[in-house]
Amino acid sequence: MQRMTVTRPRTRTIHAGRIPDGIAVLSLMKRIPLAAPLFSSVDVYAHEVHAQLNSSLAWTWEPAVLIPLMLCGMLYLLGWRRLRYEGAAVQVLGRVRPLMFGIGMLALVAALVSPLDALAGELFSAHMVQHLLLMLLAPPLLIWGRPVLTWLWAFPLSQRRVIGRWWVRRSLLRRLYDFALRPLVAWILASVALWFWHLPGPYDWALASESVHTIEHLCFFLTSLAFWTLVLEPYNGHKPSHGTALIMVTTFAIHNSLLAALLTFSPAPLYHAYSGSAFDLLPLEDQQLAGLIMWIPASVIHLASVATLIVSWLSHKEGYEVRAAIRTKKAD
Repeated sequence: MQRMTVTRPRTRTIHAGRIPDGIAVLSLMKRIPLAAPLFSSVDVYAHEVHAQLNSSLAWTWEPAVLIPLMLCGMLYLLGWRRLRYEGAAVQVLGRVRPLMFGIGMLALVAALVSPLDALAGELFSAHMVQHLLLMLLAPPLLIWGRPVLTWLWAFPLSQRRVIGRWWVRRSLLRRLYDFALRPLVAWILASVALWFWHLPGPYDWALASESVHTIEHLCFFLTSLAFWTLVLEPYNGHKPSHGTALIMVTTFAIHNSLLAALLTFSPAPLYHAYSGSAFDLLPLEDQQLAGLIMWIPASVIHLASVATLIVSWLSHKEGYEVRAAIRTKKAD
């Protein structure tokens, strides 16, 4: 009679000189009688954290957010296709600007639709990442993509002429646009939005009310669009001189760093909305992490902008001197 053999699954062995992974360590430690209760409680805590993460990391499918994002993306794609059909896409936009616009749109999706939006209600540091996306990453990338010009080309020629005539007649929207794109006005609006919405009262108010929270995000995004339009827009008639743009970026970077330092070195939490610990992170630790996020990445972006402006200024000055020399030589 043939003897039946039962094969058992191969168990994991720990060789000398090899560091076991976390699962193997836990499985071994649980076999120790005195350590079993301890690691059982660790398992319960891990499951609680996992459940908290699953409940927090949910996508936000708000139509009021999705519809404008989809509309902006579709209009840009239609405009780019029409420009490409006319053979002017590379001349008007180049090859990099559409990519930058796409990355800017992804930054908006990450800030407003991804699980980061839900996590921002529980962690100040996550909320600060959301603010940086709305103020320092998405606006310059979108502006670099020349969206207004591309959106205009999404319409037929007859409709573009109608839109142009309406804009030239100095409508209310045009007057507000001209006012917001004055360098001093844009700098003041962006600075006031930064400080006002990071005061404890308005900040807690925004987290307690969804409508106020939406207004807060609009203030951050729209004022940053005006600010970065003046700094980066290559064809705008409101574009200030290189010196004015340098002053705008440098001074804004200084008081942004002051606010970040205040959050980082504050001896106590400033916001009641994050009074409880979340994800095993105390409110003060969460606030300090948020201050560092506001400080270091923002400073890198501001320094890169200053360096770009200086290089552009020197190149523009050199080009002006070359053109002046050519005109003098022709005159002689």
